Amino acid sequence: MPIVFALLNDENGNLYVDAVLTQRDDLSILFGFARAYFMVNGKATSQIIAYLHELMPSKPRYELWSALGLVKHSKTEFYRQHLAHLAQTSDQFEIADGIKGMVMAVFTLPSSDTVFKIIKDEFAPPKQVTHQIVKDRYKLVKEHDRVGRMADTQEFSNFHFPRQRISATLLDELKKVAPSQLLITNEHIIVKHLYTERRMIPLNIFLRQANPTQVNNAVDEYGNAIKQLAAANIFPGDMLFKNFGVTRHGRVIFYDYDEIWYMHQCNFRTIPKPETYEQMIASEPWYRVDEFDVFPEEFAHFMLGQSRVKRSFMKLHPELLLAGYWRQLQENFNRGIYADVYPYRKDKRLFHK
Repeated sequence: MPIVFALLNDENGNLYVDAVLTQRDDLSILFGFARAYFMVNGKATSQIIAYLHELMPSKPRYELWSALGLVKHSKTEFYRQHLAHLAQTSDQFEIADGIKGMVMAVFTLPSSDTVFKIIKDEFAPPKQVTHQIVKDRYKLVKEHDRVGRMADTQEFSNFHFPRQRISATLLDELKKVAPSQLLITNEHIIVKHLYTERRMIPLNIFLRQANPTQVNNAVDEYGNAIKQLAAANIFPGDMLFKNFGVTRHGRVIFYDYDEIWYMHQCNFRTIPKPETYEQMIASEPWYRVDEFDVFPEEFAHFMLGQSRVKRSFMKLHPELLLAGYWRQLQENFNRGIYADVYPYRKDKRLFHK
C-alpha cells in the first residue's frame, strides 16, 4: 500500500502535512509523465525503481527512470520494452487517431501505449516555424517544470522499425511528408530523428464521444491545464482541443509544442472595435497584429463550436476569454506572485476549503 506525505511550508516557515496520498492512481499522477523530474541520485537506483514499481505495477519502468531524472537509462529501458513488445505482437504501425498536424507526422502501434512523432519536411501555412525552432521548443519543455500538464518526450536518432510492421498507408504518408527523415532497406524503416510520447485520447475525439458528465469534467480539466501552464510561465499558443489529450486518470495534458511561448513574451489584446463600415465587413483583420499579439476573445470562435462544450466552458472558465485576465497573470509574475500547482487533486488536501 503506497503512502505519501505532501509536506509544505507556511508563510512563517513552519512545516505541515498538506495531503496524505494512499491510492495507486494518486501515486501514478505524482510520478506521471507530465510532471517535472524528481532528480534523484540514489546509491542503488535500480532498487528504488523496483520498489516504486511494486507500488505502481501498471506504470512502465522506463517512466519511473524518467521520473527520477535519469533520462538515458529511461531511453534504454524504453527501447528494450519496445523490442520485447514487437517480439510478442504482430499488429502494424499506423497513423495515429486525431486530426493530422501541420508540423508533425504521428503514428502508433495499436497494441502499445506510445506514439512516434516525426517533424515534417515542410509546414503548411500559416505555420511559420522552422525545424530548429520545433526542436528548441521540445527541448524547452524537456527542461521546464511541466506542472503535470505537458507530456514528456524522448528523442531518438536512427530509430529502426521492422519494415513488415509498417502499414502501407503509413509508409506512403511518411514518404510524402517526411522523406528526408527516412532510410528504407529491405528489412527496416530507419527514422533519422523522432520523438516518442505516451499515447492519449485526443481531447477533440473524447468530447465527441463523451456523456454530459464527462464533457463537463474534461472541459474543467482543459481550463485547469491552461491555467496551470500559465502559472508555469507557458502559453500554449495553439489551444485547439486536438492539441490536448485525456489520460486514463481523466487528466487533460498538452502535447503539441511548436507554438508555445513564455507568458512574458505575449501581448494580450482586446480586439479593437471597428470605426467604419469597411472595417466592420473586412474579411481580414483591419488592425495591426504583431508576432506575439494574442486576442483571447478569439478562442471562443475556434474552440467552442459544440453547444454543450460551450455551456460547460462559459460556466467554469469564462475568464480565459478575457485579455484582462491574462494581463493580470503577467502582472502577478512581475510582482513575484506565482500560483501554486499541486501534484494531487484539491480534494486530497487536508486543509482545502
